Order: sequence, then C-alpha cells, then structure tokens
Amino acid sequence: MKNKLIAPSLMCVCVCLLGIFAVNRFSKPQIITTNGECLTSVPKDRTAVTVRISVLDKSPAKSMKLASAKAAEINDFLKTLDVKVQTSEFNSYEKTEWNHETQKSEFLGIETNIALDVSADKIETIENVLDKFAGVNDIYITNLRMFTSAEAMKPAMESCLGGAVENAHERATALATGAGKRVGKLLAVSYGQSDSHDVISTANFRVAKAALADTGNYTAGVIAGKDTDISVSVSATFEIK
Repeated sequence: MKNKLIAPSLMCVCVCLLGIFAVNRFSKPQIITTNGECLTSVPKDRTAVTVRISVLDKSPAKSMKLASAKAAEINDFLKTLDVKVQTSEFNSYEKTEWNHETQKSEFLGIETNIALDVSADKIETIENVLDKFAGVNDIYITNLRMFTSAEAMKPAMESCLGGAVENAHERATALATGAGKRVGKLLAVSYGQSDSHDVISTANFRVAKAALADTGNYTAGVIAGKDTDISVSVSATFEIK
C-alpha cells in the first residue's frame, strides 16, 4: 500500500519542481533604464549661398523667358567654378498690390522666381559668386551660410552615438552597484540627435559682410564659421542581476 503511494508522490514533486524551474526560466528579467548623452563638434567644411532670380513683367511668357535667360547666364558662370548647384525653387504667379486710394487690388504683373542653391568646399569660391552677382538687377543673394557636409558629419555622429550608449551604461552600473546588483546585457535602446547650422540672410555681398562681421563670422576679408555642434541622447534599458 505504501509503495503505491510513493510513486504518485514522487511524480507530484517532480511536476512541482519542473513548474518552479519553468517560472524562473521564463520570468521577465529585472531591468534598469538610463539616459546617456554625448556632445561634440565638427568643423564646417562647405560654404553655400542662394542665388535668387525674380522677374516681374505684364506678359507671362516674357516674365518666364527673362528669368530663364538670367538663370542660364548664372549657370554658365557657375560651370567655371568647382561648385554644386541645385534648383530649389521655380515658380511663376500673378502678383497684385492693394491700392489704399481706390481700395482695390491692382494687377502688377507675372512674377517668375528661380532659386539656385550653390555650395563649395572653398570659401573663396562662394565669394566669387557674391562678387559676380551682388547688385545685379533682378538677382538677389540670400542665405549666405556655412555648414558641415553629410560625409564629415556621419563618422562624428556614429562615434558620438557610441559615447552616449557608454555614458548610459556607466550610469546604469552606478545605480545597480548601489542596489547590490550588476548590469547585464543591453535589452533595448532608442536615440535622438540634433546639430546646429547658422544661416545668415543677406541681400548682397556688402550687407553679407556687415551681417557676418556683427556675429564675429567675418574676419580678415574672408568668411569664417563656427564648428557645427552635435548632440546625441539615448535611452538604454539593461538587464540587472
């Protein structure tokens, strides 16, 4: 009789042990989530400017023809320089103005706008563009700026991202140690990034120099730019044991 009871009892104990093992095996791990940051800077390696053409004429066809001719003239000159050119705007629309005396909107003509973004790796090249077109009728120089190219930005951003994760791990380790535990593997991570690009709006080369001088970005006859600041932040979740 006793032998018959022993077998079921052993079976029950084994099942219980297996259940406890399974709960411990598949239970959620204890975790800790910390933030990490990294700040760095990269020199600006390109200078850019927007060359804008704006032509107003009563005739739609003439307005577009004149603007296109000026754009072709500008492009012919830019082909002699080591620059990258991209058309950022091309539109033609009816321009009106409110007459306060007649209390009516008056038709002024058809305005055609073409904007070319021009960038170069040498500041002197952009200065040549400014000298060439500053003060020319129907041509306006805007958004004189320096920036860091994507090619230069990528390795710095990736390095800073690794530094931010390391910073988060150091914080997690400090917190876990204080609780008498240790940090295990990285379970999840998310990140955000930002960078600064200064843009100075200008009407012509003379105004450009004055604006840059006011901000300390124009010295000794050349345009100088501050480094691009890069900020990376992460939120990392680690297992703790």
